[in-house]
Amino acid sequence: MVDTLIVGGGTAGCVLAARLSEQPDHTVRLLEAGPVWSAAAEMPAALRDATRLPIGPESRWLWRYSATLAASSDDDRAVEGSLVRGRVLGGSSTINGSYFVRAPAADFVAWSAALGGAAEWSFESVLPAYRKLEDDRDYGDRPGHGRGGPIPVRRTAVPTPVSRAFAAAAHDAGFAEMPDSNALPGTGPAEGVAPVPCNIDGGARVGTATAYLLPALGRPNLTVRGGVVVSRILFRGTRAVGVDYKHGETTGTMTADRIVLCAGAVESAALLLRSGLGPPDQLQALGIPVVAPSPVGARFDDHPEIGLEYRLDAPTPAAVPLEYVLSLDDIEIRPYTVPFAGDRHRMGVALMRPESAGVLRLRGPDPLAAPRIEHRYLAGAADRARLRDAVALAVDVLRRIPGAYPCHPPPEGGDDGWLRANLSTSQHLSGTCRMGAERDERAVVDARCAVRGVSGLSVVDLSVVPVPLSRGPQATAVMLAEHAAGWLTS
Repeated sequence: MVDTLIVGGGTAGCVLAARLSEQPDHTVRLLEAGPVWSAAAEMPAALRDATRLPIGPESRWLWRYSATLAASSDDDRAVEGSLVRGRVLGGSSTINGSYFVRAPAADFVAWSAALGGAAEWSFESVLPAYRKLEDDRDYGDRPGHGRGGPIPVRRTAVPTPVSRAFAAAAHDAGFAEMPDSNALPGTGPAEGVAPVPCNIDGGARVGTATAYLLPALGRPNLTVRGGVVVSRILFRGTRAVGVDYKHGETTGTMTADRIVLCAGAVESAALLLRSGLGPPDQLQALGIPVVAPSPVGARFDDHPEIGLEYRLDAPTPAAVPLEYVLSLDDIEIRPYTVPFAGDRHRMGVALMRPESAGVLRLRGPDPLAAPRIEHRYLAGAADRARLRDAVALAVDVLRRIPGAYPCHPPPEGGDDGWLRANLSTSQHLSGTCRMGAERDERAVVDARCAVRGVSGLSVVDLSVVPVPLSRGPQATAVMLAEHAAGWLTS
């Protein structure tokens, strides 16, 4: 029996395994559904190259889910889409676009408020973890930044023509330069045109597998197994004592003093539900014995993104997918660096704090069946209005780029039908196992990530985040694991 069994070797799981195993007398076992390697050099080139997104139909390193992005309206059918998550050591940090921006301080005001003012998740409390995880090659000598941490952070020194043209157009439209998206509050502009901090080094994507876990594999108290799909958490009464798993054609059981789920906002929630933690009526309807009632999957957050396609006669050298953004409070406008289809470029317009929330449910008790994911984007009139205004702003910036023109611009004054036709997702799902105060009936875990109603079980990944994050979540997922590691060994 090990001290801590971690389910999921993704962005958070790799961090947690590395940090917990720093104590020589604390044994740690990590189970990952996808492939694992013993060194970064053994990883396929497509996973190391920061200029490529290995998420196409041929990719072998993904969880793929169908999702309903927006429900049927009076005049239109439901908008269907898909989600991808990394099914590989390092999880989505191994396959994503390397965007590495901290959540702003205002998000942690909301986070703490969701916990009744709990100090554990104030910006001041999480800042040491943000600093500890990073090696900021540009601003590491400035207050609030980190130097020498596992994750290298840098901004593109020579942006592509598309990025330069976008930045110039945004400046022409009157927006300020924001040199450092990760600056401390009050030390620079809070919004404007910003170069994107990326977790890359020498053109290589540096996810948490290469930064944290692989350097720790020599520790005798740490074991890592790949190709292991956990099907159920085992309980003795209401105490978690182990897991059932499948490895190839072999099934088995592993036990531990403590189980920590780091399988991500989709799979951690689904595993809790399959194991008997969830809304009792839903579980009973599927024939799943109820271990403890819990609002797992009752709501989640994500960032709806409207795709504005345009043409621009410009070279497209290899680059990270996103080098600049225009950040305006709850809006991000993203000029992607490479064409999405033929000669068409895409500008993403994302709403970062939507009012509309989604729902995740099981389709059945089968542990291999993907859950039902309903984003319910555009359900709120305020979200639709904000996105219409943001798209109009993006069109204005686009038309300031010499030689650029939108392929299918929205009608004058905006149109909800056009929003639906161009709707996608930023792939930033969080909050399915949200954290909350003691009497919060919406909470699945407490302020220290322990699952309520049971013992010996925690969740440490983006599923616990209780509020929409105003920036992409990768840096915050790493921070969350760094921050939680201290009390998981106490």
